[in-house]
Amino acid sequence: MARKKPAVDPSFVLFDVIYEDGRLTSNRKVPAADLGGLDGDEPAKTFIEQQDRKIAEMSGQSRGKIKSIKRSPNQ
Repeated sequence: MARKKPAVDPSFVLFDVIYEDGRLTSNRKVPAADLGGLDGDEPAKTFIEQQDRKIAEMSGQSRGKIKSIKRSPNQ
């Protein structure tokens, strides 16, 4: 019997993030309500940057600057 992928919560959109140093993080959750309109996916970058700042405060390690984001293909 084949395994099914768990359903993605439709209230979130997943993004892959590439940092300037070449690192990649996958499936970063962004609330779907924050996206769309005239800005499209641009608010996702701002949301992920805020997440990264919180992570850096807690861990003491910065993730670096985001080079690009794109929607994860496996949604």
